[in-house]
Amino acid sequence: MRAIISDIHGNLEALEAVLSDINAQPEISEIYCLGDIVGYGPNPRECIDLVRKHCKVTLLGNHDQGALFDPEGFNAGAERAIFWTRQTLEAGSGAEARWEFLGELPRVHKEPNRLFVHGSARNPLNEYVFPEDIYNQRKMERIFQLVEKDCFQGHTHIPGIFTEDLNFLTPEEVNFEYRLGNQKHLVNVGSVGQPRNGVPDSSYVILDDDRLMYRRVKYDVEKTANKIYAIPELDNFLGDRLKDGR
Repeated sequence: MRAIISDIHGNLEALEAVLSDINAQPEISEIYCLGDIVGYGPNPRECIDLVRKHCKVTLLGNHDQGALFDPEGFNAGAERAIFWTRQTLEAGSGAEARWEFLGELPRVHKEPNRLFVHGSARNPLNEYVFPEDIYNQRKMERIFQLVEKDCFQGHTHIPGIFTEDLNFLTPEEVNFEYRLGNQKHLVNVGSVGQPRNGVPDSSYVILDDDRLMYRRVKYDVEKTANKIYAIPELDNFLGDRLKDGR
């Protein structure tokens, strides 16, 4: 069994809670991270250190790349957060090792019948696949053509399962458990550090052969939000939205 996490976004309290939930399940033998360790949140260094320690596979996210290079396509608040994140990563002990770790992250991880990306199979770093895209037949068909069987992704922070016959299933609709059958699937694992599905709890996925299980984990949202409020370079909105899962 493996746990698949994504979109931590510098939220240490959320990551620690998720890792604790994973560690409480001895059947889970490995953790995959689909990117965006940093960005938005107040603890980028600590989150990178934990991912380096615990994750067998880690992919590059668009915010990770934005910290490494100049951010592209970010709104003003996200851009300010990335520049602050970069300054934070450049300071303190262990800075060189963290930069090397980020700089070596791949954009794609492939296994038989399974693809792991941050964004989409078509654009692993930047393309969003939203629930409403099931009505964009051309887009979805082109993405599914690039998927051998199942693709695991994040980026939108909205957990759920896209089926090849163009349905989107929320975790609630499948009672948080789903069997990956013969058709192709795109599986969004949700976000550890900044959920946007109307639920403030962290989301991640456990994969056991073809059995998919969604997990929701509570963490100290107020503590993370207060850290954000105390950093002038991070917009208060980034803390506010954590409380509503938006």
